[in-house]
Amino acid sequence: MLGNDRDQTRRDVLKLAGGTLASVGLTGLASARGNDSTVEVNVGYSDASGKRAAKAEAAGVVREFNFDALTIRVDENAIQGLSKRPDVRYVERNGTMHALGQQLTWGVDRVDADVTSANGETGAGADVAIIDTGIDSDHPDLVDNLGAGKAFVKAKGNYAENWDDDNDHGTHCAGIAGAVDNGQGVRGVSTEATLHAVKVLGKRGSGSYSDIAAGIEYTADQGWDVGSLSLGGSSGSQTLKDACSYAQDKGVFLIAAAGNDGPCGDCVGYPAAYEECLAVSSSAQDDSLSDFSSTGPEVELVAPGTDVYSTVPGGYDTFSGTSMATPHVAGAAGLLVANGDTNSDARSQLKSTAEDIGLASNEQGSGLLDAAAALGLDSSDD
Repeated sequence: MLGNDRDQTRRDVLKLAGGTLASVGLTGLASARGNDSTVEVNVGYSDASGKRAAKAEAAGVVREFNFDALTIRVDENAIQGLSKRPDVRYVERNGTMHALGQQLTWGVDRVDADVTSANGETGAGADVAIIDTGIDSDHPDLVDNLGAGKAFVKAKGNYAENWDDDNDHGTHCAGIAGAVDNGQGVRGVSTEATLHAVKVLGKRGSGSYSDIAAGIEYTADQGWDVGSLSLGGSSGSQTLKDACSYAQDKGVFLIAAAGNDGPCGDCVGYPAAYEECLAVSSSAQDDSLSDFSSTGPEVELVAPGTDVYSTVPGGYDTFSGTSMATPHVAGAAGLLVANGDTNSDARSQLKSTAEDIGLASNEQGSGLLDAAAALGLDSSDD
């Protein structure tokens, strides 16, 4: 969800119990209805017979995944029967997640990314997917680093590309991860990594589980190195978890925002809570935990997230959120994979070189991101 965390009410997300639609309660989720009894659901199957059964019941097939799942429109009355089949792993409503909040922020200097670029470490050759609301296709700080784009939710309005950012959020994250060092505006953590716009969230900053899963799957199928996920919700989705597993198995390093539900002790959202993703919490300029940051045992790193200045369509703005912390880590991951690290190597290296800033383990994980240390550079003179 976008907006000031203090001024707006967070949208509730789907509470899943047991992974099947028969046992869920829905709050504030978009159900695509063709008529009064038709809903959009994600179906995971364990056998081809389960897939055939789902298709037989479907009023329409929206999407088929490579990881034994599909999204269909189906009459509500058929759901219970499908969910009871032994060859069907789950049936879940195609719920909605939201881009995690923007308040207002600084961070490249604090994570010593200026030291990395001064030493020639720019991320050139790395592919970083911003899985978000899109990226402004002609922003002067981003255009030289832009690669491919793909829209699973098309931009609304008169845009050059259907994956253009009609919200601000994705462009802000892209600037943090990889704005060009061009002497104007801002520069990112990784100044020469290729940024790919994977638009899975719409103008209002929300997108369905299926669209987000498809964006993650697409990132994996392109062979890209890093997936930055500044989005989430308070409940999970088996389809989304399957997509994360699929991407991890194909070598993608997935980095996800812990969430903006703080202060709280154990409230990391999804997909950050999945083991396939590195969960990132948010710090303020004095190294304190951002008051909005979600925390929990899943947190692996903390990064700057309060009052971060970055790119937005047509200019620049200052936002806050774990959404802003996440692309700091994604940019640093780009630096490592540009040097040949695998997704697991990069994850271990970022954690082992993080700076302990004195926060609790469920607040900082291994510590504050230190891009220079991760690359074996001395930042003592910075």
